[in-house]
Amino acid sequence: MQKKNATVHLLILDPSQNDAESLVSLLRNSGKATRAHRITSEEDLEETLKAGNWDLLLARDLEQEFSADDALAMIRRIDKDIPFILLTEQESRERTVAIMKAGAQDTVPFECTDLLVLVVNRELAALGERRRRRVLESHLREAEQRCQLLLESSKDAIAYINDGMHVYANQSYMEFLGYDDIDDLICVPVLDTLTPESQDKYKDFMKSFAEKGEDGMAMNCTARRSDDHELNVTMSVSAATYDGEACTQIVLQPEHSDAELEEKLRQISSQDLLTGLYNRQYLMSALAEAISNAGKNNETGALAYIALDNFMSMKSQVGISGADLLLGDLANLLREQAGDDLALARLSDDAFSLLCQPCNEKAMVDHAERIRKAVEDHLFDINGRTVQLTVSIGVAAITENSPKAEELMARAHMASADVRKLEGHTHGNGVSAYNPADFETLDENNSVEAIQKALEENRFRLLFQPIINLRGEGEEHYEAFVRMLDKDGKEVSPYDFLPPMGPSDTAIKIDRWVILQTIRQLSSHRSRGHDTRLFLNVTAETLQDKTFTPWLSVALKAARLPGDSLVFQIREGDANNYMKQARDFTKAVHELHCKVSIAQFGCALNPFNTLKHIDTDYVKIDGSFTEEIQKSDEAKEQVKAMVKSLQNNGKLTIIPLVENAGVLATLWQAGVNYIQGYYLQAPVPEMNYDFGDN
Repeated sequence: MQKKNATVHLLILDPSQNDAESLVSLLRNSGKATRAHRITSEEDLEETLKAGNWDLLLARDLEQEFSADDALAMIRRIDKDIPFILLTEQESRERTVAIMKAGAQDTVPFECTDLLVLVVNRELAALGERRRRRVLESHLREAEQRCQLLLESSKDAIAYINDGMHVYANQSYMEFLGYDDIDDLICVPVLDTLTPESQDKYKDFMKSFAEKGEDGMAMNCTARRSDDHELNVTMSVSAATYDGEACTQIVLQPEHSDAELEEKLRQISSQDLLTGLYNRQYLMSALAEAISNAGKNNETGALAYIALDNFMSMKSQVGISGADLLLGDLANLLREQAGDDLALARLSDDAFSLLCQPCNEKAMVDHAERIRKAVEDHLFDINGRTVQLTVSIGVAAITENSPKAEELMARAHMASADVRKLEGHTHGNGVSAYNPADFETLDENNSVEAIQKALEENRFRLLFQPIINLRGEGEEHYEAFVRMLDKDGKEVSPYDFLPPMGPSDTAIKIDRWVILQTIRQLSSHRSRGHDTRLFLNVTAETLQDKTFTPWLSVALKAARLPGDSLVFQIREGDANNYMKQARDFTKAVHELHCKVSIAQFGCALNPFNTLKHIDTDYVKIDGSFTEEIQKSDEAKEQVKAMVKSLQNNGKLTIIPLVENAGVLATLWQAGVNYIQGYYLQAPVPEMNYDFGDN
C-alpha cells in the first residue's frame, strides 16, 4: 500500500473567505492533506454535521451572525466528537476558561500559526486515540462475549474467584463439584470446596501466587463435592477480569502424574540448549509482558543488548567447539553478574540480553558497565589457549511510551552498535543508552544543515512514477520525486524537513537540483527513441524566484530538450497563497513551451477560482477523493462533476493514488484522462514502465 497521511476533514467558522483559505493552506503546508468546509449559518452547520464525518472545527472569535459559542453549543447538543479550537484576536484567560468549560479543547491567538499547528496536531492525535479506543472497546466486548461462550461450553472446570469467593463458574465446574445451580455456588468460599487438610495448603498457595503473580501456577489438593465425595485434583490459577473487576481464574482437573513432565517441557522450550540461559523466544515474550506492565501500571524497566565484539574472528581462532566452550563460560560469568533479579537470555551466536523490571535506565547502565568490565578483565581458558573478550552493550528504557517488543529490542541493538561511534571505542567495549531524541525526525534547528550536507554528499535520489493515459493512447508521462537518504540510510522527502516559513533558498536549491538531474536523465532517455514527458514539482519559493525562468531556458538549451517535455506542477495551496506570482510563473514557462499542472486540486474552499487566474494545462485532483470514491456514491458523483467541469474548461485531468483495480471503472465512467498510483507502479529509480501494455 502507498503510505499517505489520512485526510483531515476541517470545518472553519470565519467571516473572511481569505482567512479561511489561509488556515487550509497552513495545515496543508504543515504536511496534512486537508479538505475544508466554511460554515455560513446555523442551518449549514447542522446539515454538514449530519451529512459527514469531521475531524476538527476552527472558529474565529469575531462578531458574526452565527457565533463560535453557538457552533460549540450545537456540537455539544448533537453530541459529536469534534475537537473545537477557538482562534482569538487577543489573549484572555477568562475567555479561554469560559470556552473550555463549555467544551472547547483550546484557544489560540489567530496570528500564532506555529502554535496553532502544534495544537491541531495534538488534538488530531488525541481524536485518533479516542477513535481507536472506541474500536478496541467494541472488539473487547465482542472478545468477552466469545470468551463467555467458550467458558460456558468448555469441558474444563473453570471458575472466577474474588476475595476467596466464587463469582462465576461454568457448567463443567458445577458438575465437577456436584452443584446444579450457579446460585448455589455464587459467594461460596473456595475453602468450603476443599477438605480441611487442603485448606491450609490452599492459603499458602494463594499467598505465593499473590506475591509471584505467575499465571499457570498449580498445586495438587483434595476437593470436597457438595455430596461430600472427595476428589484428588490439580488446581491451576491465573489472573483474570470478570465484569470489569480484577479476579483470579481457577481451573480444576483430576490429578494426573504428568504435571511434572509438563513443567519440564515448559522449561526446556524456554531454554537455550548450549548455555542453559533463557532463549530468544522466552525473552521476547517476557519483554512484551514488561512493555504491557509499563503501560498498565506505569512500571519502568530496562533492556540491555550485549553484543560480543569481533566474535567471528575469535571463532576462526578457536574453532566451532572452542567457541561453544567460550559461550558456555561467558554465560556463567554473565549469570554471576546478573544475579537473580535480571532475566538473562542468549539471543544469537554473538548476542545476549538482560531484562529488568522494575528498574530504571540509569541502574541498568551501571549494571551493564559492571558486566562490561567483568568480561574485559576475565581470561577465558579454551583448550589451553587464553582468550580475551569485550562486549558492546546497548541499553533501552521500558516506559509507558515504549514501542512493541521487536522495536524496543531494535533500539537496544542500535545503541549497542553506536558504542563504536563513541570516542575511543572504535573496536567496541563500551556501554551506550538509546536516546529517542537522537533518532527522531529532523527538526527546524538542524533540518537546513542536514539537507545542505545531503546535497553536498550526493545523498539525493530521484524516483519516477508513471502517469498513464486511461484512454489507452500511448503517451509516456512520469512524475519525478526526490528522496534524501537520512543518517540511518532511510529515504525521506527533503521538503518534509524544511521549516514551514523558509528559508527559501534551500527549497530553491532542491528544486533546481531535481530539475537539473531530471533534465539530464530525460535527455538521455529521449535519445533512445522515447517521447517522454516529465512532471516536476516546484515549491512556493521557486514560484517567487524571478531568476528561475532565465536559468531554466539555459538548462533546456544545454540539454537540447524541447520545452514541452517538461510539466511544472504547482500545489493548489501555493497557487492560492501566491496567486500573482503563480500567474506570472505560468506565463513565463509557457513562453518556453513548457506545460503547467495544478496538484492537490479540490481542497481549497473555492477551487475553480484558482483556474480563472492561472492558465494550467493539467489538473491533478487531490488523492483524498480517490480514497473516498471507493466508500460513497456521493463522492463518486462529486468527482464526476468535477472532472466534467474541468474538461469543459479545457483541462486534462489526473487522478493519483490509484491502488487497486476496483476504482478504475468509476474513473473510466467519469471520463478521467490520466491515472497514477501504486496499482500501476511504485516510484522507482528508472523510467522503465512499459506503456505499450495499456
